[in-house]
Amino acid sequence: MSNLPDLIKKFNVQTDTAYGLIRIFLGIALLVRGWMILSSPESLMELGVERESFVWVSLIGFAHLIGGALMGVGFLTRIGALIQIPILFSATFFVYSQTKLMMGGQSLELAALVLFLLCVYFVFGAGSFSGYNYFSNPATEN
Repeated sequence: MSNLPDLIKKFNVQTDTAYGLIRIFLGIALLVRGWMILSSPESLMELGVERESFVWVSLIGFAHLIGGALMGVGFLTRIGALIQIPILFSATFFVYSQTKLMMGGQSLELAALVLFLLCVYFVFGAGSFSGYNYFSNPATEN
């Protein structure tokens, strides 16, 4: 058990990596969501989306696709988060406002969690474990 404090110390210094991994996962999840929206528009019609709002749904798909890619790679992360915040805000407070907590499928708590994470990445940026940081701060040779 003497290794437990060393292990805890090791993980405590890896918070930048954890922050980056959460960003990558969120970016990939939003990218996949955008791809699903754009590749299967008929499934949205089954959910009750009217033909008139189909253009908006396509824009939402593109926003998830582009914003998710930017966030996943870690380039222009704040912009990637910013273009998705209004979408998740409306999902949280308008689309899922009538649903109850702990319902199956897409739900209020998931939309609220994604909205919160997007706000965090908009305010604090991608972190040190990002593509932007990797290319803007090249390693110096010894």
